[in-house]
Amino acid sequence: MGSSSEPTRESNYSKPYGIRFLEYIKGTTLSYKTHQAIVLIVTFLAYASYHATRKTTSIVKSTLDPQSSNVGLNFIPWRTSYIQEPAKLSWMLGDGWAPFNGTDGTALLGELDVAFLAVYAFGMYFSGQLGDRLDLRIFLTVGMVGTGLFTSLFGVGYWGNIHSFWYFLVIQMIAGLFQSTGWPSVVAVVGNWFGKSKRGLIMGIWNAHTSIGNITGSLIASALLSYGWGWSFVVPGLMIAFIGLVVFLFLPVNPETVGADKETDELHSPKKIGEGVEEPLLKSGTVVKEKAVGFIEAWKIPGVAPFALCLFFAKLVAYTFLYWLPFYITHTAIDGKYLSSTAAGNLSTLFDVGGVLGGILAGHISDRLGARAITAASFMYCAIPALFFYRSYGHVSLTINIVLMFITGMFVNGPYALITTAVSADLGTHSSLEGNSRALATVTAIIDGTGSVGAAIGPLLTGYISSTSWSAVFTMLMAAALIAGLLLTRLVVAEVAAKIEESRSQGGSASRSSAPALEV
Repeated sequence: MGSSSEPTRESNYSKPYGIRFLEYIKGTTLSYKTHQAIVLIVTFLAYASYHATRKTTSIVKSTLDPQSSNVGLNFIPWRTSYIQEPAKLSWMLGDGWAPFNGTDGTALLGELDVAFLAVYAFGMYFSGQLGDRLDLRIFLTVGMVGTGLFTSLFGVGYWGNIHSFWYFLVIQMIAGLFQSTGWPSVVAVVGNWFGKSKRGLIMGIWNAHTSIGNITGSLIASALLSYGWGWSFVVPGLMIAFIGLVVFLFLPVNPETVGADKETDELHSPKKIGEGVEEPLLKSGTVVKEKAVGFIEAWKIPGVAPFALCLFFAKLVAYTFLYWLPFYITHTAIDGKYLSSTAAGNLSTLFDVGGVLGGILAGHISDRLGARAITAASFMYCAIPALFFYRSYGHVSLTINIVLMFITGMFVNGPYALITTAVSADLGTHSSLEGNSRALATVTAIIDGTGSVGAAIGPLLTGYISSTSWSAVFTMLMAAALIAGLLLTRLVVAEVAAKIEESRSQGGSASRSSAPALEV
């Protein structure tokens, strides 16, 4: 009874309005590759805006709690100039902003960070479950608009002359809840459109949104500080709300919702050794019948627990830099001079520039080796000497600081990017799931949610430890990097054993094939 027309009507009905408009302008349906391009661009902008709003707090910290010398060093990316600072508002140069300008100001700022990240981590687990059951486009839009609203409300405290710590605490906690909708959603959508072929490289490049968002947030927040710190929150808040509208209009959640057919290169993506994948990673024909994977069941997927625990410590390191690096720079004399808040914010972006390269390198290397754990562990071990040298010699000169910061960002963010993207997508489409695509958001949420617990603990401990010694903070970060690498030891051994076995099997088959030729 017209059953063949029903899927078509349903597919057309579920197409985002922006996709319909593009097809109307073009006069034909969009190709599969065009949809893939739209997915990569829209999700890139979406999560970059999440990180842009997340980064503003670290830039404004030294304005809310100014303890450094008034000696300023103007920093403009790619060049330096020692010129007189322009006149600033008294609240920037003097007393800061109550209640953060007291003797416990640093600790209070650390508590804001942990409140945000604790709720973010808690919400992440539920967001993954909801994301596998709801329309990801709507879910992501609501999260982005909510994030924009509460990020802006934090900045409203400037014009409202609000000095209640509880106001800022509650705003940060609600913002963290909305922020938790982002990562499981974007990874699940990208995983729906891309197989394992070059997934590490593609997602390594795509994951540059994290660093690009941090850089954008830093530059915007730093540029607006002189107009009042409230603008440093309101403008990024409006940006993410606008991009949320773009997501609602243009994001195709999966090929089925837009009637796109998987192409040959997706149908025959390379197999991973030992997994025996013979069909597309995410089968389009069974989506309606699939049942979302449960929370406990997702934890039991091989590799989820070790990578989740590794990310706990990797994000502890990465988020300590995310939230405290500008503050650390303003309180550390570089070549005998202290940098202003704006200069420190601009300089700190080089850590994220290194992170972009690190994410791409980690993805590419893991693709070439076919070994995610070996790559992630190697980067974490390399991060230990990088952290040591940055703390020990970063103050010698601005040039040395820039070089060491770039290298540190590369090794710290490389494994963080790899685990939260390619590894999460790999495990969310693991062979044990038998092609079920409705585990992606849950697995991603488990891995990144566990990592976010570490992300909450790192900045909190830094808020207390830094008041005594920044060297102790860096010791904590080096220990965390070491533990992160060690947690992958079992998987590293398994990958090495698989490589040795593969090499032996290839050598044996080659010798057998040459034997008949010798007999002739």
